[in-house]
Amino acid sequence: MSSDLTDSRTNNDLQDAVLNSTDVSQFLDELCRHAVRSLSDGEDGEQVLCGITLLRDRKAATVASSSEHARNMDEIQYSFNDGPCLTAAREQTTVEVPDVRRDERWPEYVEAISEHGMHSILAVPFDLAGDAKAALNLYSDTANQFTDEAVERARAYASEASRSLRLTVRIAQHSENAEDLITAMESRTPIDIAIGIIMCQSRCNQTEAFEFLKKASSHRNIKLRNLAGQIVAGANANTKPATHFDH
Repeated sequence: MSSDLTDSRTNNDLQDAVLNSTDVSQFLDELCRHAVRSLSDGEDGEQVLCGITLLRDRKAATVASSSEHARNMDEIQYSFNDGPCLTAAREQTTVEVPDVRRDERWPEYVEAISEHGMHSILAVPFDLAGDAKAALNLYSDTANQFTDEAVERARAYASEASRSLRLTVRIAQHSENAEDLITAMESRTPIDIAIGIIMCQSRCNQTEAFEFLKKASSHRNIKLRNLAGQIVAGANANTKPATHFDH
């Protein structure tokens, strides 16, 4: 199969995964499973494990994996805060470990990973741009599993997958910002309304009304937002808002 045909099929598969996924996590998990199918020699692909490490705000996390076993292999690396996958993500370079028993770059890590039966590792960075960095992590229980051809296939695959992953990371970031904004708005709105009610009732300014609300919240041991909700509810029910507190 030609390289162009392989890249085209990979790109089509990834576009289908984006369209068929209901959320970012589902897409990334499918991306891992696709990587295993594409980069394993056997038909069932069981000899290769795959995980995706994402670095944001100096923290590393596995955002997707082909199996729980693959996720556990990533977690081992995080415990040492160094290794081939973290290096690939941080330095944006492909890292190969043909045989962990002969690699001297991360002695404690390779000893730990070999105890779990992993003998070769390949880590390929994604091109995400911006502050976020990520790497595709491939593990095999066979030494020298990743040939030069497999490395090139992994690089080509990561290059194609980067486009989709870059989009999902941006969507996730926007979603997080939107959720934070919605939460803040939902929390702030009843407080602002309650302040307006207190201003009308007590004939005071905004600063005085807010200080009054804070004191009432502290005195009653009620969260500011909950007290504001009670005041708004009282006003909506055409009853006298509970803006005073007992002495």
